Amino acid sequence: MAATKRVAKEYADLTKAPLPNVSVGLDGDDLMNWKGVITGPTGSTYQGGLFRVAIKFPKDYPFKPPKITFRTKIYHPNVDSDGAICLALLKTDIWKPATKISDVLIALAQLLAEPNPDDPLVASIAEQYNQDREKFVKTAKEWVAKYAQ
Repeated sequence: MAATKRVAKEYADLTKAPLPNVSVGLDGDDLMNWKGVITGPTGSTYQGGLFRVAIKFPKDYPFKPPKITFRTKIYHPNVDSDGAICLALLKTDIWKPATKISDVLIALAQLLAEPNPDDPLVASIAEQYNQDREKFVKTAKEWVAKYAQ
């Protein structure tokens, strides 16, 4: 199966050369289900937080994007209360088979450093991010302290 072979190669690559602020492992013994931790980037609102993610690869990967959800609660305009993520790279109509999971994980870490309020999943948080950044930062940091340790 091509998907399994591709996922195995990407997993081996990440094991040999880990990404900064990102760690991944298998969720159980299923190669198509991973768990990961993204460390809040230094200097960001999410600095020091440990954000757990679930990564599920579809049978037709890399022709369809992986499904990634946050398992750690996060106050972010691009992540909803169920952990769903709004990230252009993961949208089916934008996804390209050449994209690797490492590219996605780097983009997720970048999304923590720089939220995208112009393409929000949670409009109220995006509005607060744009209108009252100080209150947004305060709330996000409170959530990091409460849920991401």
